[in-house]
Amino acid sequence: MNIYKKLALFVGGTLFGSAGIKLLSSKDAKNAYAHTAAAVLRMKDCVMTTVNTVQENAADVLATAKDINEQRAQQAEQAQQADESAEAEPADAE
Repeated sequence: MNIYKKLALFVGGTLFGSAGIKLLSSKDAKNAYAHTAAAVLRMKDCVMTTVNTVQENAADVLATAKDINEQRAQQAEQAQQADESAEAEPADAE
């Protein structure tokens, strides 16, 4: 009895697999694959557009951050020079 069950499962699996291959290689299935691939390509274009926009914005933010740091460095240097000149003036007066 056990061998008949295994044989029936093997035959059923073979038939099911053959039917599946026929179904997957049908014209309708190929049409569905083509539509799915087209949708994926459209999605890729949309995602790449978004990625490019984010990269451009990140570059703008980086440039602005560098400008801010340069301004702060200049202000710090000016403040240091002012402090040094203020310290030097009383020493000259003595």
